[in-house]
Amino acid sequence: MTKQRQSDYLISHIVDKLTLFLINDTGVKLSEALHTLYTSKTYERLTDLDTGLYSESSSYVYELLKDELGEN
Repeated sequence: MTKQRQSDYLISHIVDKLTLFLINDTGVKLSEALHTLYTSKTYERLTDLDTGLYSESSSYVYELLKDELGEN
């Protein structure tokens, strides 16, 4: 598997987990959770391979997202 495919897989997995975390923690609908995530700076950093954020745990990335959203 190429590095690009690996990073794509990891990003996809993290996005799935973050979406579920948002739905479970805030009670929002799927569409709102996805909108919140995809328009966040955290998602921008997650998809920037130079940051390496895609190699961190979903829980860690979620904490960053919560900080960004002012929930911590």
